[in-house]
Amino acid sequence: MEFIAGENREQITMLPNCLDDYVGEENTVRVIDAFVESLDMEGLGFEKSVPNDTGRPMYNPKDLLKLYIYGYMNRIRSSRSLEKETHRNLEVIWLLRKLTPDHKTIACFRQQNPLALKNVFRHFVQLCCGLDLYGRKLIAVDGSKFKAWNTKDRNFTKGKISDRIRRLNDKIEQYMEELEQEDTAENVARTDAHSAKAEDSLRQLTERRTILENYQEQLKSGDDTQISLTDPDSRLMKTKGGLDVCLNVQTAVDSKNKMIVEFEVTNQAQDKNMLTPMAEKTSEILAAPSLTFVADNGYDSVSDVAQVLAAGHTPIVAGGTYEFCFPASTQEAEQITEYDPEVARSVFLPERNVFVCPMGHMLHPTCYHRTKHVAKYINGAACSKCTQKCTTSRYYTAERLMKPSDFRREYDDSPVPLKKVRISQNKAVVQQRKCIVEHPFGTVKRNMGISYLLLRGIGKARGEISLAFLAYNLKRAISPNKQRPGLCGHGGIACHLASAPKTA
Repeated sequence: MEFIAGENREQITMLPNCLDDYVGEENTVRVIDAFVESLDMEGLGFEKSVPNDTGRPMYNPKDLLKLYIYGYMNRIRSSRSLEKETHRNLEVIWLLRKLTPDHKTIACFRQQNPLALKNVFRHFVQLCCGLDLYGRKLIAVDGSKFKAWNTKDRNFTKGKISDRIRRLNDKIEQYMEELEQEDTAENVARTDAHSAKAEDSLRQLTERRTILENYQEQLKSGDDTQISLTDPDSRLMKTKGGLDVCLNVQTAVDSKNKMIVEFEVTNQAQDKNMLTPMAEKTSEILAAPSLTFVADNGYDSVSDVAQVLAAGHTPIVAGGTYEFCFPASTQEAEQITEYDPEVARSVFLPERNVFVCPMGHMLHPTCYHRTKHVAKYINGAACSKCTQKCTTSRYYTAERLMKPSDFRREYDDSPVPLKKVRISQNKAVVQQRKCIVEHPFGTVKRNMGISYLLLRGIGKARGEISLAFLAYNLKRAISPNKQRPGLCGHGGIACHLASAPKTA
């Protein structure tokens, strides 16, 4: 019996005459095509969204956006790889109607439109809100480190610079001793060649030391604690695999279908004080005045929790139970006579630049530590008259990290109505947090292969992450789900997108 044989390559076959016949009705590329065609590119802020009257014709930004969305959904991010796909991938040939843009054109589109790409991501979120794909009740917030385009050798901290300068000084002293020994040697012919080599090495070491000393002066004169040469916005951060130069991507995920609502790219190593900005943006996008936000213990900041609570939301932080004095809506202040020393915390009021101690007294800014970037707040007069012992020291002191430019001594000393607030941890909600927010990160990093960034700078990184999270949300929206039988399959949402009016 013979093997299964293929067809003769020289045999003439009757292929379909229409390119559309090569792509099935349930193919993902039809959803991508319908979504991008419904966008107002000029309103979203894309460059070169209107063709020029003269000169060489340019590519439509819609075609380049379709190519990138398809690439990020299929683990293809490189501009050169995308260029290859336009020549050999039948789905891409259908999507771009046989267009074959150059890799430089493809790369420039992503670099020049980071803000517009973020607008496209938000537009798709609002579109999915209209399709009832977001529950708009429970939101999980978390951050993840994405490796930046900067190696650890090109990143310098104060300790690393001092250590390298010390080692260079030791080598310079060693070469200086060798040159002194050569000066007293008898073999002049042999020592001249060796001295020239030693002097050249000495010159190179001195130049390297001068460069490091300049970096050291930059860190002393500025607010930054690190210098990254390739990507100036990246910072050395602690990851599961150890220390690496990364950017921190904050994400808010809805619990209904585990779809991403909002994200932000920052070079802040810690997640502290990031809950409030994420809650504000999420509430604005979903048009939901009251949401429940759950986060891990990395967001343990009583001031952050207080600001989210003041905005009308319910904050739940893993491992945190909060009790503090909070500005009341009534004009009469509540009399606070006792406190729980295990959970009582001071809360920061940013609009007045003061802290409120557990007994309701205002703590005013007094000094700023320029090395540790810590501002201290105390109220000696109130502590001397207070009957409660909130601290073992003489005065109750509150501290917070801040820049020197943000520190000010002016404050309003008028009385503020206060009420006592206690927020207990909801263990059932905290247990859902990992299932909600870790799912997108795991899918994007492992399944879609986006664990590192290709572009440099926070601004361009936002555009790249916008494409990654847009591709993730698009996959979630078109995947079958028992909770939304009307949207099962690709044809349903594609038809909705095709019939939707073009909006920015």
